[in-house]
Amino acid sequence: MALWLVRAGKHGEQEEKVIELGIVAIGWLQLPDLSQIKTRDELRKLYEETYPEAKKMTVVTSASQVWAFISKIKDGDMVVLPLKRRSAIAIGKVTGPYKYRTDISDDIHHTRPAQWIKTDIPRTAFAQDLLYSFGAFMTVCQISRNNAEERVKQILQGRSEKPKEPEEPEKIDDIEQAARDQILEYLNHEFKGHGLARVVEAVLKAQGYVTKRSAPGPDGGVDLLAASGPMGFDKPYLCVQVKSSDSPVDVTAFRNLQGVIKSFGADQGLFVSWGGFNLKVHEEARRSFFTIRLWDSGDLIEAIFNYYEKFDDELKAELPLKRIWCLVMEGD
Repeated sequence: MALWLVRAGKHGEQEEKVIELGIVAIGWLQLPDLSQIKTRDELRKLYEETYPEAKKMTVVTSASQVWAFISKIKDGDMVVLPLKRRSAIAIGKVTGPYKYRTDISDDIHHTRPAQWIKTDIPRTAFAQDLLYSFGAFMTVCQISRNNAEERVKQILQGRSEKPKEPEEPEKIDDIEQAARDQILEYLNHEFKGHGLARVVEAVLKAQGYVTKRSAPGPDGGVDLLAASGPMGFDKPYLCVQVKSSDSPVDVTAFRNLQGVIKSFGADQGLFVSWGGFNLKVHEEARRSFFTIRLWDSGDLIEAIFNYYEKFDDELKAELPLKRIWCLVMEGD
């Protein structure tokens, strides 16, 4: 049994769809049905005919990934999907052979059936060396360094990863994601518990809200109250719940926030969960789009980046960040 990285769109466009349908899928939509392809050379020739403008190295790398997807991945192999639209990682296993499908959508044709075991594992559950591996630029690749497969199995069983030194130096493909993961780790260590509510409060203040933060201890289901206007008397009135646990929040906590919003006479709610939310919460949240927003750790990081310059000096000293610009050389 091997461990494979299989992405779902450059920007995560197919993430929810592949999970919902129980499949893994790749792009290269101009390629026809590959069911009759028997060799790597045959696939490479077809790729060159389909993409005549492709550079030689692009042909080699792309054809290798497609070949791995249709032939090298075996039934029972584990698959990891780093989600781009949620700060979480999905883990599953492939359960059948390659199939060309036209019944799903215009952007999914090349598929394998899969059983998604867990779809809401927070990134903070994984040690940094695994996250580096998950950040590879490839759409399809095998992940084997540093005993990756066994460690992922342990995480699926609920065992936490302990920080470890990698057995070999890591090549960081996605520098931006590596920096985000480093900040996530720092926040998770330095602002655990009530400290995370301070960070959320700083974001809301930067957005122009007047806030009141609950004292540490039992909070009656609300960590922050926020409202507009110079004294906080203007609508919208906002109830905020902040959970710093690494575990995804379940639908009971979401429904509790709905009740808290009513009891406080608020208009809207913000639920911040460091460990994210399970699928049931996301389903119910769609029906509460106009009243409740969900933020996982990735959403909170984005908010921090957007409003950091407006944070007070004390918090900046505790959370020292610096914006860095670099030239991005886009390849094929």
